Amino acid sequence: MTLLTQSMTLARPSYRLVEVYDVDACLTDETAIAAARSNVVGGNGYHLYMCSLQSDLKVEVIVRVWDGPQPPPAEVEGSTAVSLESETGLLVIGQFAFGPAAEMSLPRPGVYEGNVSWAGRVAAAEYYEHTLRQIEGDWSSARIGQLWDDNPQPEQYTLDLWYVREPEPVDDEDD
Repeated sequence: MTLLTQSMTLARPSYRLVEVYDVDACLTDETAIAAARSNVVGGNGYHLYMCSLQSDLKVEVIVRVWDGPQPPPAEVEGSTAVSLESETGLLVIGQFAFGPAAEMSLPRPGVYEGNVSWAGRVAAAEYYEHTLRQIEGDWSSARIGQLWDDNPQPEQYTLDLWYVREPEPVDDEDD
C-alpha cells in the first residue's frame, strides 16, 4: 500500500490525554475519555483520545494516511482499531487543556478507518516516576524541563488511517 501523507508532532499529554479530532468536532466526550483511561485509546467516531501514564513528558504523535488497509506495526506495546470521521478534512492533534499542538490536512474529507498503536508508554512512565524522585525543591523549571526532554525512551502513538467513504451529510435545518 502507498503512504499518501503523514504528520509527526510532539504533544504534552495534559491530564494524561492527547487527542485527534476533526477541526469542527471540538466538544469533549467524557465516555470516550473514560474508555481511553481504561483501554489506552477511546473515541466516538469524531474524536480520538490516547491516554498516557504520565502528564509532563511530550509524546510523539504520528498520523499516516494510506491508500488502503494497513496492519498494525509489529514492534509495539499495543494497538486497537479505530474509526474517525472528518467533515472538513482537517485534523487537530490536541493537548487537551493546552490546546492544539498541530493540524494536519487529510487527502479529502470523509470517514477513515484504521488503527492506533503505541510504544514506549510504560518506559516513559517509569522514567517520569524515577525523575520525579530526583527533583529537589530548589530546581529551576528549565532544569526540570531538560530532564523531561532527556527521556531515553520516548512515548509514541501512531495512527494509521485509510479512507472508506464520504462523511455523513450534515443536517443544518432547524426543526
